[in-house]
Amino acid sequence: MALNWVMLNPQRQFVPLPGERILLTSPSRTTLSLQTPNSYPGKEPLNINSSGGTAYITSQRIVYLPTSPTPQLQSFSAPILNLQDTHTESPFFGANSWTGVLKPVVGGGIPPHHAYIKLSMTFKEGGAFDFATTYERLKETITQAVDIARESGRQQGAPDLSDINLEQLPAYEDIGNTTALSSAPHPPIQQPTPITPTAAPGYVPQMDDSTTASSAEELERRSRRPEQQQTPPDEPPPGYEEAQQQHSHSVVDNLERNLRISR
Repeated sequence: MALNWVMLNPQRQFVPLPGERILLTSPSRTTLSLQTPNSYPGKEPLNINSSGGTAYITSQRIVYLPTSPTPQLQSFSAPILNLQDTHTESPFFGANSWTGVLKPVVGGGIPPHHAYIKLSMTFKEGGAFDFATTYERLKETITQAVDIARESGRQQGAPDLSDINLEQLPAYEDIGNTTALSSAPHPPIQQPTPITPTAAPGYVPQMDDSTTASSAEELERRSRRPEQQQTPPDEPPPGYEEAQQQHSHSVVDNLERNLRISR
């Protein structure tokens, strides 16, 4: 990171570096806070604040220009890969903020005894999540490009971000487009095949109006308990006595016939 090292034109607009282009611009009421973390207090704690300004994400760095410059803070910039642990914070009351930990660059206006600096930007007019999304995608693209260059032996020393092809950067999607994305047609959902549950003791199946009487009787018969199905009837079935008498007469007749033949 660097303080007061951004080149400005007479209109107080920063002059881009060779091959640099702006990817995102925040609203003008974005605050900035640069403080020494509690874990790295240092000899003289750093505390620089701006109540309003504009933050930029370029293809090579983050730039902040305060609306009301002071001798202590006229501009601020930090390389993309020098930030760590970046995340958004959403309080119950107040605007969302984007924070991270910075490693100062040599000769960047920060005393050398500060190993790390905590950065915090509060977006009073919105845009914190857009800012965080754009930064994370850019950082991922630059990291991949640097890793490939080092593995191939083409990278020596500090990375040259002007040679990185930003066309590979994923297209930025506004949060407001989530409604359109969610309304896209979805593939049809197959309905599950209904499965008849195993009849348990005392289970009475639910039937709608389309169930026939025969089906209802069959389901009721299957739902009865096994011991109820095996209980013997209290009365003989119809025609039982007549069948027994006919069977007895038939046995007696056959016995008399066999006796006469044997004589």
